[in-house]
Amino acid sequence: MGLNILFVKDKSFYRKLFAVAFPIILQNMITIGVNMMDTIMLGKYGEIQLSGSSLASDFINVFQILCLGVGSGAAVLTAQYWGSRDLVRLKKVVALMLRLAFGFALIFTFATFFFAPQIMRIYTNDIEVIEKGVLYFRWSIITYILMSLTYTLTQVLRSVRLVRIPLYASIVGFVTNIFFNWVFIFGHLGAPEMQIAGAALGTVIARFFETSIIAIYFFVRDKKIGFRIRHIFMKAGDEWRKYLKYSIPVILSDSLLGFGNSAVSIVIGHMGTRFVAAYAIIGVLQRLSTIFSAGLGQAAHTITGNRIGEGKTEQAFREAITMLSIAFLIGVLAAVLLRIFGPYVIGMYEIQPETREIAIQMLNALCIMITFQAFQSVITKGILRGGGDILFALGIDAVFMWLISIPAGFYIGLVLHGSAFATVLALKIDWAVKSVIGLIRVLSKKWIHSLVVYYERKSMREIQ
Repeated sequence: MGLNILFVKDKSFYRKLFAVAFPIILQNMITIGVNMMDTIMLGKYGEIQLSGSSLASDFINVFQILCLGVGSGAAVLTAQYWGSRDLVRLKKVVALMLRLAFGFALIFTFATFFFAPQIMRIYTNDIEVIEKGVLYFRWSIITYILMSLTYTLTQVLRSVRLVRIPLYASIVGFVTNIFFNWVFIFGHLGAPEMQIAGAALGTVIARFFETSIIAIYFFVRDKKIGFRIRHIFMKAGDEWRKYLKYSIPVILSDSLLGFGNSAVSIVIGHMGTRFVAAYAIIGVLQRLSTIFSAGLGQAAHTITGNRIGEGKTEQAFREAITMLSIAFLIGVLAAVLLRIFGPYVIGMYEIQPETREIAIQMLNALCIMITFQAFQSVITKGILRGGGDILFALGIDAVFMWLISIPAGFYIGLVLHGSAFATVLALKIDWAVKSVIGLIRVLSKKWIHSLVVYYERKSMREIQ
C-alpha cells in the first residue's frame, strides 16, 4: 500500500486535523498533569491515602466515562447536523443530552452519599484504604453535577469545532486544582492540613471553575449554536428516537468500558495495596502516553462526522485511512517514549522499593500494549462513531474487554497469582484484538452511515 493511499495530499485536511486535535491534546495534557500532581502530593502521606484516593476516583471515573458516552452519543448527531447546518435539530439533541446527563448525576450522587463504604468494599478488603476512600467520597459528592455539564458540553463544542473554550477551562482548572490541593492537602495559608480530604476539596473547587467557564460560554456567550438555558425545556420528542438509537449504543459502550476499568481496578485492588499504589502511578503514565491518540480520536470523530454530514463519503474514507496511519506512528512513538521516560516518572513518587518494582513490571507490559492503543482508539472512538457505525463500535469496544481481558486478568492475577507484568498484559490484550477487527471494518467501508437525510437538510435550509 503506497504512501498516496496511506496519506492524503490535501494540505487543508492536515490544517483542519491539527486545528481540531491540538487544543484537545493540550486539554488532555492539562488534565493528566492535574492527576499526576494529585498523586505526587498525596503520595507524600503514604500508600494508604494514595490507594484510597485512586480507588475512589476509579468509581468517579465510571461516571466521567458515562458522561463522555452521553456527550459522545449526542456528538454523533451534532457533528453531522452541524455539517448540514441543521441548528434546530442540533439544539434538540443537546437538550435531550443535558436531561439525561443530569439524571445520571442524581443517581450517582445518591449512591455515593448513602453507599460509599459498600462501594469501596467492592474494590478492596483493606479497612484503612476503605476509610480513606469514603472520606474522599464525602468531600467529592458535588462533583457529579459539575461533571455532567462539563463533559457533555465539551463533546458538543468539539463536534462543531469549538475546541478552544474547553481548553481554556482546563487551563483554569489545572491552575486552581494545583493551588487548592497545595493549600488544603498540606495546610498552607492558614488552612487545616486535610490530606486526602484536601485533595478531594481541591479537585471539586477546580471543577467548579472549569464548569462555570464552559457553562457561561455555552449558555450565554456562544452565537455559533445559540443554545440557551430555556432550550433545555424545548419540545424535542421528535428527536428522542434518533437520539436514543445512536446514543444508547455509545452510552452502553462507554459505560461497559467504565465498569470494565473498575473491574480492572478490582482485580488490582484484591492483589494488595502495593499493587493498587503501583497501578495508580501506571494509570498516570498510561494517560500521558495516550494524550496524542485521544486528541486524534476526538478529531477523527468530528472531521468524519462533518464530512459525512456534508455528503462527502469517499473523502471521509480516504481521510480515515490517513488518520489510522498517523495513529500507528503515534502508538510506536508512545511506546518508545514510555520505555525511556517511564522509570524516571516512577522515581518521582515516594513509594517502597517493592511497590516500585511492581510499577516497573506494569510499565514493561504497558510499553508492549500501548502500540495498539492509539490505533484502536482512533477506530472505535473516532472513525466508527463519526461514521454512525455505533452498534459495531459497541460490539468491539466493550465486548472484548469483558470476554477476554478481564477474565484473563482475573485468572492470572487472582487465581494463578501471576506477576504484575503478566496480569497487566492480560488486562490490556483487548487493545490488540480491537485493532485487527476494527481495521477490517474500516477497510470494508460498511461503517459509513449518513444520519442526515437529504430532504431534511434541504427543507431546513429553505426554512432558514
